[in-house]
Amino acid sequence: MKAIILTKFGPPDVLQLQEVATPVPEDHEVLIKIYATTVFAGDCELRGLRLPLAYRLAFLIGVGLLRCIRSRPFILGQEIAGEIEAVGKDVQRFRPGDQVLGWTGFGFGGYAEYTCRPETGVLALKPSMLTYEEAASLVIGGCDALYFIRKAALQSGQKVLINGAGGSIGTFAVQLAKYVGAEVTAVDSTEKLEMLRSLKVDHVIDYTQIDFTENGETYDVIFDVVGKSSFSRGVRALKPNGRYLLGNAGPLQQVRGRWLSRGGKQIISWAARTADEYAEDFNFLTELIEAGKLQSVIDRCYPLEQIVEAHRYVDAGHKKGNVAITVVQSSSSSQSAGVDGGARWL
Repeated sequence: MKAIILTKFGPPDVLQLQEVATPVPEDHEVLIKIYATTVFAGDCELRGLRLPLAYRLAFLIGVGLLRCIRSRPFILGQEIAGEIEAVGKDVQRFRPGDQVLGWTGFGFGGYAEYTCRPETGVLALKPSMLTYEEAASLVIGGCDALYFIRKAALQSGQKVLINGAGGSIGTFAVQLAKYVGAEVTAVDSTEKLEMLRSLKVDHVIDYTQIDFTENGETYDVIFDVVGKSSFSRGVRALKPNGRYLLGNAGPLQQVRGRWLSRGGKQIISWAARTADEYAEDFNFLTELIEAGKLQSVIDRCYPLEQIVEAHRYVDAGHKKGNVAITVVQSSSSSQSAGVDGGARWL
């Protein structure tokens, strides 16, 4: 099968297209033919090893153990959508022909034509109205946005600011916040503001012109998706008993967050969930999509062979919503947009 191999850590050129052996499912695994995956900022950080030191060491140890145990090349890619081609003898939840979407976890493997996943992993049936590219973008962006909006206990009429609103998680977060009935302020760069307005946000802030932590406004909830604003000033922009959501928290921020949460304000960071919790999230997000309350924003689609160009584009920081990778073309795949693509919605 074709796969994109991470040959070493570094710029996008370290990713190479190679032929590798197709995996064989074990008794409790399914073999998925991948139609689409994505490139998001986290993939680029891992590829370049642009991680806090503590996370970097853990990642390197995990990658080393994985390669030793499985004796396979390292393949990035976490969000996948495709079709089950074969199942192990003990699999009960799925059958060949099922269209699915899922998260590979930190075993990765999405940048390939096939992958094996345990049937008890983060895997669900694909909503029929979504293309494979749109379904893949729902896995991390949609589920993480839903996780934080729920943790914030956001209520109708409350004021929420989302910093990094134009990315994979942010575009879902602004829609979920509007669904709840909140007053939404979206913060991102100039070229993303028109797209954010189309998602019906109440206010936009161009961070290249205005620092939201210094404009005098206060909010019930601040969701810092990207983690690039001043943490201390951001917390001061909260109302009493406000909630500050850290979508990309480093170790120091997590420690400071625990200390600050002793007061009236709460600092909330990402935490692992069970496969059952993800399944509930997928079901809820699917219901919103079917009701026309949630849309998947796809900026560009690239074929697998152009994944280096896709990584360069995401590295530049200008993507609107999601960048999808078409691994295998199907009747429900989006047209590959390459460098000519523009953000589009369901």
